[in-house]
Amino acid sequence: MADVVAGDEGLLAGLLPGIVEVAESFGEGPEVTLFPEEAAAVANAVEKRKREFAGVRGCAREALGRLGVAPQPIVHLNEGPAWASKAPRWPDGILGSLTHCDGFHGAAVARATDIASVGVDAEPHGPLPEGVEEAVTVPQDREALARLAKEHPEVHWDRLLFSAKESVFKAWFPLTGRWLGFEECELIPAADGTFTARLLVPGPVVNGVRLDGFRGRWRVTAGLIGTAIAVLPDGTMAA
Repeated sequence: MADVVAGDEGLLAGLLPGIVEVAESFGEGPEVTLFPEEAAAVANAVEKRKREFAGVRGCAREALGRLGVAPQPIVHLNEGPAWASKAPRWPDGILGSLTHCDGFHGAAVARATDIASVGVDAEPHGPLPEGVEEAVTVPQDREALARLAKEHPEVHWDRLLFSAKESVFKAWFPLTGRWLGFEECELIPAADGTFTARLLVPGPVVNGVRLDGFRGRWRVTAGLIGTAIAVLPDGTMAA
């Protein structure tokens, strides 16, 4: 069974290889002065959204600094359909992933020479709202959730599965530039802190290898669930 650890040991830290720099904060998030481009992106947003936007960019700046990358605006993509425009635009030669939820902000970044893609997600460790599980699972998912709930009822497996599928999408999108629906991926969590995602649509090609799925890791701590995926340049998974 994956350990439930103290909050000061981190949520995402340890779920990714050392070539990926991870910065995370618990609570309200770091105080951050946004670049003008960033401030313009959330000028019309509610205050909660502005705080989330700033907090996660504070984490991104810290993680990028560990790679020797100077602070610079992290804004969303401007082209493509609306769902694609939510993806962050990283500095040249950098790949990364951002996540936030109530009480947590996190960023994972790496050099594009060291990694092909990375996806992270954080969620509150509680059950999904009524009706959401049916919308984000396929029958194979629900079978696994029922089994795991009986074997390890201390984990909210439905929320874990949702988080893992979010990490799958974040790892998928930089490799494809396409949407991936919840119903296009079968995901099986394991009690040892790993999960396996099987794509139900043709997967991306990485270094001549077509991926048929993703493997990642998860952790529960401080009332939160964290999930992470790292795809290496040769198409293998770090987990």
